Amino acid sequence: MQEFTLKVPLEQNPTRLDLFLTDFFEKKKLGFSRVFIQELIRNGNVTLENIKVLKPHLKTKVNDEFRILIEDKELLTLKAENIPLEIVYEDDDLAIINKQTGIVVHPAPGNNEHTLVNALMHHFKKLSDINPQRPGIVHRLDKETSGLLVIAKNNFSHLALAGQFAKHTINREYIAVVNGKMEFDENIIELPIARHPVKRKMMAVSFSEEAKYAKTYYRTLRRAEDFSLLEIKPFTGRTHQIRVHLSSLGHPILGDEKYGKPPKLDRLYLHAKSVGFTHPSTEKYIEFSSDIPKEFKKFMLTPAKTEHRKGKKVS
Repeated sequence: MQEFTLKVPLEQNPTRLDLFLTDFFEKKKLGFSRVFIQELIRNGNVTLENIKVLKPHLKTKVNDEFRILIEDKELLTLKAENIPLEIVYEDDDLAIINKQTGIVVHPAPGNNEHTLVNALMHHFKKLSDINPQRPGIVHRLDKETSGLLVIAKNNFSHLALAGQFAKHTINREYIAVVNGKMEFDENIIELPIARHPVKRKMMAVSFSEEAKYAKTYYRTLRRAEDFSLLEIKPFTGRTHQIRVHLSSLGHPILGDEKYGKPPKLDRLYLHAKSVGFTHPSTEKYIEFSSDIPKEFKKFMLTPAKTEHRKGKKVS
């Protein structure tokens, strides 16, 4: 167990509690992310005058003295595994992987084998170690989602890429097959997302104080009576964002057992088909694309409906 006591100085008054703590831990080089700090606060690990502070957005005051308790984490023993990888691109700074569906991106307590990280450790001599428990991992795809993933091979690239993700300047496009016939040819969904109030492993559209702004654009490529084929561009990167937004419209992604409805299928029909960003070293824009999975092809060959209607912002 680690314990810290922090007093708010004049120059940091007022500021959000999560930002105040994140700044402190960054200066200490302890590697705690803002998301991790926010979870500490919500879990009651931060107190002010022996009272638990549960709101990350609380504004601090001069001489406020916060006590932070950080439980020792279970350290995972990571090992390299010879799991096949489709490497789309590689240089000294980064790699682009076309992840298959069904593989978890990084280890976690109780599941420290057979993940993408285990495969990366086998295939690459060097990976970033900003987070030693997730070497090389700058961003994630859900276990059930396939497609392109950017891997950092050193810490310089990791921080540069993470900065682009944080500023939402990474261009990402997905393709998905959803239940039902989409009403609009294209549309923008702007609905905030927060953790589900009851099912804590799920996310949901929410207008609570903890909800975060989320924006998703989609274009309808093909319609049939029972499904639609979509091209999707997320402008923000909230957990399960695409799945939650489409489900909120009544068009969950096919095969989504968490946010969808029966029948069960062989996979989640969501694929990260392209990614573009500024290369950390060359500072030139580069972009990569991947083939659409063969499972999607049967939907692409289905005769399309010819109805057309422009969308409007959903908010």
